[in-house]
Amino acid sequence: MGRNNPKNIKIHNDKLHKEQAKKKEKELARKEKLKAITRKFNENNNS
Repeated sequence: MGRNNPKNIKIHNDKLHKEQAKKKEKELARKEKLKAITRKFNENNNS
């Protein structure tokens, strides 16, 4: 039985895409937090 059958390839790709999605989501959340912090900092400096 070969390792590169369509079922195994699909399972591998699904895992890979799930991991990539998690990574992307974490990155976006981090950017949003950074924007919020920057916005708050700028508001405090302007006051």
